Amino acid sequence: MNDTGSDLQRHATDTWQVIRNRLGLITLCFLLVFAAAAVLTYIMPRKYRGRVEMTIERQPNAVAVFAKDMDMRQGFTPEYIKTQTETISKPATLYPVMEKLNLAKRWELPSTQAALARMRGNLDVQSSLRSDFVTIEYYDQDAQLAAEIANNIADSYMSQHIKIETEQKRKSLDIISQQIAEQEAQRRNAQDRELEARKKAGIVGDWVVNGGNVLQAGAEIKGSESATLMTREQQLLVAKNELRTLEADITQVEKLTPDEIIAQAAGLRLENPNFITNVGKYQELLVQQNGFMNSGLGRRHPTVTGLTSQIETYRGLILQAAQDHVKGLQGRLAATKAKIAALEGDSEVAKGEAMDMQQLYNEYKRAKDEVAYIEQTLIQMRQKFFEEEAAIKLIKFPATIYAKAEPESRPAKPNIPLNLALGGILGLMFGVGLAFFLEYLDTTVKSLDDVEKFLGVPVLAVVPKGVGVLHRASGFNPDSEAYRILRTNIEFNRKSPEMNCLTVVSGGAGEGKSTTMVNLAYVCAQGGYNVLLIDGDLRRPSMHRHFDVSHTTGLTNYLTQNIRLEDVVIRTPVENLYFLPSGLLPADSAGILNSQRMVDLIADVKSRFDLVLIDSPPILGVSDASVLANEADMTMIVVQHRKLPRHMLMRVKQTVENVGGKVIGVVLNNVDLASDAQYSYYTSYYTYYSPNNPVAGDAKPSRRKKRKQPAVADVGPALPAGGAPGGDVF
Repeated sequence: MNDTGSDLQRHATDTWQVIRNRLGLITLCFLLVFAAAAVLTYIMPRKYRGRVEMTIERQPNAVAVFAKDMDMRQGFTPEYIKTQTETISKPATLYPVMEKLNLAKRWELPSTQAALARMRGNLDVQSSLRSDFVTIEYYDQDAQLAAEIANNIADSYMSQHIKIETEQKRKSLDIISQQIAEQEAQRRNAQDRELEARKKAGIVGDWVVNGGNVLQAGAEIKGSESATLMTREQQLLVAKNELRTLEADITQVEKLTPDEIIAQAAGLRLENPNFITNVGKYQELLVQQNGFMNSGLGRRHPTVTGLTSQIETYRGLILQAAQDHVKGLQGRLAATKAKIAALEGDSEVAKGEAMDMQQLYNEYKRAKDEVAYIEQTLIQMRQKFFEEEAAIKLIKFPATIYAKAEPESRPAKPNIPLNLALGGILGLMFGVGLAFFLEYLDTTVKSLDDVEKFLGVPVLAVVPKGVGVLHRASGFNPDSEAYRILRTNIEFNRKSPEMNCLTVVSGGAGEGKSTTMVNLAYVCAQGGYNVLLIDGDLRRPSMHRHFDVSHTTGLTNYLTQNIRLEDVVIRTPVENLYFLPSGLLPADSAGILNSQRMVDLIADVKSRFDLVLIDSPPILGVSDASVLANEADMTMIVVQHRKLPRHMLMRVKQTVENVGGKVIGVVLNNVDLASDAQYSYYTSYYTYYSPNNPVAGDAKPSRRKKRKQPAVADVGPALPAGGAPGGDVF
């Protein structure tokens, strides 16, 4: 969360910084657009408004025949009001108004198309999102004409709508009349088919012939054939049940033995009326026989023998009755089978007849139902036809006007406050957008992050805009603190005290390289360093102007002639600061600098001075700076804020490294603190330091080696009066 808040705060700060940097451009865009809006508003013609307020009545355009169609037409879609609103501005609505008011002639236009274009350009029709209210607004320089045109447009819309609706209904009624005629023809055909089917089915009135039932609407028709078939089916079912019963009885009797027949005689259901009597007497005789035998009579006793003879007689009668019963059942079984066969044959014939008659009945029913459906449809169509025919004669207004247009006393266009507000808003939007677009296109170095990201070296110092030559200023000067910071960073970024020769390069001219070197040399000399400042820019030397000396004798003379160093080095008015001018400009400056004499010179002055600073020309323009970067111990790049593109800055570093130079860091020069507040932390000494506070940067750094003293024996006589004001030479 903290990281997110920090990112948002940083983005907000960057956005505000872009606005501050481009505030002039944004202000200019705002003023230009606002002025343009004001001028356009002033020259625009004053127009009055005619305003009509009305509601659109939701009326169907087509004729609904059936109830479900009516229900569907009652649910209007939201696009209905929008469609009607657009209809108001169509030529079909506007042409009658033009003809009625003769607008083409009144406006002195060459054609009705031109008048229509003007009319539509001044017409504004608006509809409410949540209601059926529609507003018609027309603008014209004549207030009376504006109101008159607006009212006529509303009337024309209603007239056209009524006309179109009437035509549509008449067409629909014609179609309904045609459909009614077609339905009547279909009804006649259906009635003919119904009559033919009635004759075939033998239907008279509402009765089915031959004992049929009464015809009822929607019920299934059944004739006498169906009743006959049903009776035969019932008889067949009874015969089959009887057959199964006979078969069961025969089977039961045939399985019994004579003794079982006599024992179960009561449950056999024999049809012989004497069977039960004989069974009773048989059982009575058995009881008597058992009684006599139990009383001591033997089987051969006459009484017992007589009873045995009677028992056998009745036994034979019972068995004979059982056999006769089985024969009777078998006869009935054969008769039942014959009956079933006959009934099945009759049933198949009855089924065929019933199916044929049922098909005729169904054809009649379909024809009758079709006639009923057509008649019902005809009733609905005739009813709707008469209703619409009556309704078409009534006057229907498609809209209700609640406020007619009246001439206004003040013009409605142009809306001066709105135009000026829009102009101001558009101006600000355009200015801010242009500012961010230019910022996006700007590839110059704008921040310390740009330097460290693309070069991979530290920023040694940030020098504010407007810093002049320090040794010319009098009294306390807070600008010197930036160079004290630069001096300290150089001291702590060099690898060893022996690396005391520094060349300063830049990508192009005018980036403040020479001023940076002079001020750095001045601050180092103030801190106790013995400093030699060499003007190595043999193309366009300018450093001698900072000390008001001549550059006719200097570095080129020493490198090309056999003279002493003491003859060309000048002691400046600043204590501990010495200056070697460029000398006369040679034809081949790169060749002179890339010589053994120059190498020996650098080695000599490094041993005599604490710090040797060499100014060079822009490194991307000529090869002199590359030679000096190779010969010096360290190279410092001066970059003017918001001037050098990033890819050029990368080329500067790459050029130095390609010749074997060592880039120690970058000085970000000429930073506008008023527009780039992000650098306020690096330049807080403007408010922190005061003339009464001692400057801590004047103390010597602890890592600096012991100060070297120039060879006193080599110092020559002082310059004559009127010579260079720089003081004595070595």
